[in-house]
Amino acid sequence: MHFAADEMQFKNLVYTPNAHTAAIELENGEKFDAVLQDIQFHPVTDKILHVDFYQLFKDKPVTINIPVNLEGTSPGVRNGGRLLFRKRKLAIKALPDLLPDTITVDISKLKIGGTIAVETVLNDKYTILHPDSTAIVQVKASRTSIADETEDEEGVEGAEGGEEAAGDSPETTAAE
Repeated sequence: MHFAADEMQFKNLVYTPNAHTAAIELENGEKFDAVLQDIQFHPVTDKILHVDFYQLFKDKPVTINIPVNLEGTSPGVRNGGRLLFRKRKLAIKALPDLLPDTITVDISKLKIGGTIAVETVLNDKYTILHPDSTAIVQVKASRTSIADETEDEEGVEGAEGGEEAAGDSPETTAAE
């Protein structure tokens, strides 16, 4: 079905990283639920030239790319590791009523060398169309990264203990 609309009416649907469903209401009173499939821009002015929608039916699953949001602060990044955001969007298949706006991934326990894969965000409401072992986010070691926090604390205690032992050496007591 072909229809025309003002370019500004597409602003909140197009200029966002999120995936949205749209309620399209035509002048003759017909209403459709749809999802944005493709968009074409003018090569010079970047104005919207053409938009394609897929009509949604409540009983038919739809495949769509959903953005991934990271939540929390990674201890591996605080220790100097590099955060690699491998999959910013995940392809999922679900009924239109069960489509999430975003998929949230908690990285607050992600240490250096750690990975969060698709298998950690599986849900009964939708099917993720990537292999379970696909990495969503990783923390890699960098040149300035520090080992795990617990290892750092033990290393400091060991160094202090070594200094005390050197102060109690027989050479020091003999000189006194």
